[in-house]
Amino acid sequence: MISIAWYSICNFIAGFSPTFWFLFLFRALLGIGMGAEWPAGAALAMESWPARSRGFMSGILQGSWGIGFLLSSAAYGLLYDSVGWRGLLWLGILPALAVLYVRRHVKEPEVWVANRDKQREQDKEFRAPLFDIFRRRVLGNTVTACLWMASSFVVYYSVYGLIATHLQKDLSFGPGLVALPVALANLTGFLASGFWGWVADRYGRRWSMIIPAVVGIFVTPLYLFTANYAVIAAAFTVQGVFLGAIYGQNPSYLAERFPTEVRATASGFCYHQGAVWGGLVAPVLAAFAAGQPSGFAIPMLVGTVAGALVFIVALLLGPETKGKVLTADITLAAKA
Repeated sequence: MISIAWYSICNFIAGFSPTFWFLFLFRALLGIGMGAEWPAGAALAMESWPARSRGFMSGILQGSWGIGFLLSSAAYGLLYDSVGWRGLLWLGILPALAVLYVRRHVKEPEVWVANRDKQREQDKEFRAPLFDIFRRRVLGNTVTACLWMASSFVVYYSVYGLIATHLQKDLSFGPGLVALPVALANLTGFLASGFWGWVADRYGRRWSMIIPAVVGIFVTPLYLFTANYAVIAAAFTVQGVFLGAIYGQNPSYLAERFPTEVRATASGFCYHQGAVWGGLVAPVLAAFAAGQPSGFAIPMLVGTVAGALVFIVALLLGPETKGKVLTADITLAAKA
């Protein structure tokens, strides 16, 4: 609840920015709340859902990001010319309304409550869980999870983060034309996340991410090396089914890889260290694009393919967790 209110208020205040540095400050502060909300919410949802359909629920949960992106694309295409960037940031106050629902209706997961009680009863409370994910017995798991998440963020920003800039700067399309393929790709990404979630429950977490990553590599050139708008819109929409949907198992696979006593902390660390690497994509590829006659096309291709290949390797090195039952047992047994 604190994290949701935090990032909503910061986004709203950013809309009043009188200078770039004021905007920079409150967007940075926003990241603290945004970064805290995902691991807490993902761990809560996965701990509350039965193992038999956790992959499907994970796909729906993570894929809902695409619905938000779709709405933001629609807001940009429909409202930017009338309300500008300030008005779009002010819309960011709306998620704060979710706090009222969470406060009234959402309960702590039973497995977490039972684990916390066991920690207290056995005098084995984990007061510094961040350090415990680097203990020898889980270190390899932590490292491969970090590699998996870092590469996934590189893929995400190579595909989605720069597509609008490519369409605007390299191909001179207007806001409406830019918004449409992005919106459609996020819609198909949401729908596909549910499908790949079903695959995850049936055939495994890793293959539900590896298969769309492989196919997505071959889809990438179709929308980057053409100026035909119809082809770009169609191919980028198809990409939503593949590289746009490889993130659906982020909540379930991260939750299942770590024990209850460090689950949210581990998910938060692995996920957001990946975001740091993802944050480097835009400046690095922009510098690369500055020397390219075709602009962003080749840099985006390199970032997407390289990131996807590392993503696949990281998953192959990690464990398969399909069907894992989350328990309240203390498995890292640390003294207080």
